Amino acid sequence: MKILVTGTAGFIGFHLAKKLLERGDEVIGIDNINDYYDINLKYGRLKELGIDREEVEKSPSPLTSHQSRTYNKHRFYKMDLSDREAMDVLFKKEQFDAVMNLAAQAGVRYSLENPHAYIQSNVVGFLNILEGCRKHGVKNLAYASSSSVYGLNESQPFKTTDKTEHQVSLYAATKKSNEMMAHTYAHLYGIQTTGLRFFTVYGPWGRPDMAPMLFTDAILNDRPINVFNNGKMSRDFTYIDNIVDGVIKVIDNPAQPNSAWNAKDPEISSSSAPYRLYNIGNNAPLPLMTFIETLEDALGKKAEKNFMPMQDGDVVSTYADVSGLMNDFGYKPETNLAYGIDEFVSWYKNFYGEVDE
Repeated sequence: MKILVTGTAGFIGFHLAKKLLERGDEVIGIDNINDYYDINLKYGRLKELGIDREEVEKSPSPLTSHQSRTYNKHRFYKMDLSDREAMDVLFKKEQFDAVMNLAAQAGVRYSLENPHAYIQSNVVGFLNILEGCRKHGVKNLAYASSSSVYGLNESQPFKTTDKTEHQVSLYAATKKSNEMMAHTYAHLYGIQTTGLRFFTVYGPWGRPDMAPMLFTDAILNDRPINVFNNGKMSRDFTYIDNIVDGVIKVIDNPAQPNSAWNAKDPEISSSSAPYRLYNIGNNAPLPLMTFIETLEDALGKKAEKNFMPMQDGDVVSTYADVSGLMNDFGYKPETNLAYGIDEFVSWYKNFYGEVDE
């Protein structure tokens, strides 16, 4: 297949593109390489995909493609989803078989500081993806939603049939809007849309704004780590390889109209559109303190902990019911935390170098 993967300089997008290329798919990647976090890490991921930083930085236009030096079936565009004209030309030029939209302005807490960035990328940008699919005949669209859409819902494990009407961050609200927009286009135009609600992804090449990287950097540099809600939190930590496995299963099996399936979901019970939502997580939440202890073991060093109150926009616990992916595609998230953290720490030390004592 010829697949558009948005956000290939990002954590999940990079890993997905690499896996698809290794199995023989043609992958067109796009990313705006914004400075929300260290662009050196983003360019490091692109380098692993065979994309030359100097060429990209000298790019005269968002419609200039860059051929991978490693994979002959990979090209990259430095492009912003919110650039309506460029996105339309891209879809017309490339004629994709499928789209996986992973590009977004990420981060729950940052959405309190810079809300406009979230609307531009996550709402306007997603509309441009939908319009690209509609106008240029792409019927297979998968996209990243988030566990944050569950908001104030306290019933766990989170099920896709749960009500998701009370988000607690703008980031979560934009992700919920993506699900609603996708259903509209599935209903009106028959685009087969599948949304994936991701749960706390970690692993090599992870994001610097997330706990594994923040904690590792602080511990190795003798700084205290901020432990919110006094450590009384839990997360459904999910290793990146398990995430990519689930994403590929969804790309390979686009949503089909199924009124019986939709009848299980009170929010879309009258719909027969080719529309699906799945949780994608580890299906086994762990206390935050267990995560910290596992990281300390891998680093061989104890953390100095700065216990803090709950932060605005955050939730105490996440727990994914992944029975949908399991039943439909045989999804099995089997990577244990100790292995995943060891792999992350090994990558971190290799990429950033050992810290002098």
